[in-house]
Amino acid sequence: MKFFLDTANVDEIKRINELGLVDGVTTNPTIISKEGRDFEEVIKEICSIVDGPVSAEVISLEAEGMVKEARVLAKWASNVVVKVPMTEEGLKAVNILSKEGIKTNVTLIFTVAQGLMAAKAGATFVSPFLGRLEDIGTDSLALIKKLRKVLDFYGYKSEIIAASVRGLKHVEDVAEVGAHITTIPGSLFPKLWSHPLTNSGIEQFLSDWESFKNK
Repeated sequence: MKFFLDTANVDEIKRINELGLVDGVTTNPTIISKEGRDFEEVIKEICSIVDGPVSAEVISLEAEGMVKEARVLAKWASNVVVKVPMTEEGLKAVNILSKEGIKTNVTLIFTVAQGLMAAKAGATFVSPFLGRLEDIGTDSLALIKKLRKVLDFYGYKSEIIAASVRGLKHVEDVAEVGAHITTIPGSLFPKLWSHPLTNSGIEQFLSDWESFKNK
């Protein structure tokens, strides 16, 4: 399973990348705005740190504008992936961009049908949103499981990015049901490698060692 880091904070990316855990990075306009820096500058710096895909989102709502933006974004670095919303215009843009060899990440997916349409249009990645689905009482894991089954059955190469992940259980569950990737906020990563029993075990080992040395 691949881990993408859902942040535009360069220091956070560097820290977690040093652990060998970062296969890519996802950003969106909200995340970028929090950094208070130039969009292009941030994306280029992230691409220089991470070898894997780095998603940068278009702002246009019309296909023509999306394609125009995407062509610019794709020139910033070889690992840029253009993030496009799941709309009719978005699908039109993805169809054009895929034929030009520009990788895309179709975001804000909430149904199997939407994921299938994105894959058929040529999306490199499709991003179902777990947390937002659960906010309205929908089984997000069932969506991931069914979407993976459909993509595999028809031989689509699009990879599923489990997005809007809010906790350890989400990460474990989407791994179990077959998401290719999960994109994780930087604040959540430490909770994945931490456990109270791990901490108490280390303390016990150190205490025992000190007792042994002082005999």
